[in-house]
Amino acid sequence: MNQFQFPGQTSFYSGKVRDVYTISDKYLVMVASNRISAFDVILPRPIPFKGQVLNQIASYMLDQTSEICPNWLMQVPAPNVSIGHKCEPFKIEMVVRGNLVGHAWRTYHSGSRILCGVELADGLKENDFFPTPIITPSTKAAAGHDEDISADQIISQGLATKEEWDQLCAYTLALFQKGCELAKQRGLILADTKYEFGKLNGEIVLMDEIHTPDSSRYFYSDGFDQRQEKGERQLQLSKEFVREWLIQNNFMGKDGQVVPEMSDEWIQSISNRYIELYEKIIGSSFNGQALSDEETYESIIKALSFIG
Repeated sequence: MNQFQFPGQTSFYSGKVRDVYTISDKYLVMVASNRISAFDVILPRPIPFKGQVLNQIASYMLDQTSEICPNWLMQVPAPNVSIGHKCEPFKIEMVVRGNLVGHAWRTYHSGSRILCGVELADGLKENDFFPTPIITPSTKAAAGHDEDISADQIISQGLATKEEWDQLCAYTLALFQKGCELAKQRGLILADTKYEFGKLNGEIVLMDEIHTPDSSRYFYSDGFDQRQEKGERQLQLSKEFVREWLIQNNFMGKDGQVVPEMSDEWIQSISNRYIELYEKIIGSSFNGQALSDEETYESIIKALSFIG
């Protein structure tokens, strides 16, 4: 995908998987590319339709949760493009967990019972539900890995005031509850996810993508309890399968390691899995649209002209 240049453009940022254009310091044009990353490394080959899958899940979920919390999104002019308000971001990610999985499990398994200032009960197994969802925030690092942080540290470091933190937590838990309800309708369990917030005209606003397989971990609910009782692995709906393939091929993003060759068949397999993710989470057939750069550009220009 080529880099665009838009009228009134004031900055451009290329992230691991998205290109973000700032217009008149007021709006963001977020283009979800087909790049895929793992272990903080951009893999060498793009995945067909991945950007469209993530963009359309995010826009669907933002619409479904708009009554809970105001959000940044204004228009979706192309399958892989979102346009919205530029906000002043909080430099924290609101990670919320319903199940003991991933980083939380690794911390717990190491013997620690404190995660981001939250005390964890003894006697839990991997993937078990917490008695109630917990918030385990992390700092948004400009480079490298994000780091765990506690509520007290967030307030003492001035990343949010006490009042802002309380509102962020309230929004996070309400959004997570809605995400869990939507997942349940689709035979899924939303195990963990993250939200990013900013301020717009003094108001806290939900930003970025939400409830996508890149920012969330889903389990299949059918058979979950039986698998837990038997100590079996849970069936996941996330991009974890890509990480697992990389690990099996001796790549975890460490110095000196080389990304394994990604065959055409494997690329197509990843694309198919992302489309499956879309159809399972949304509950409707995926309509893949491979627009040219010119068509994408024209659709963005048209949308920006309406926004003014």
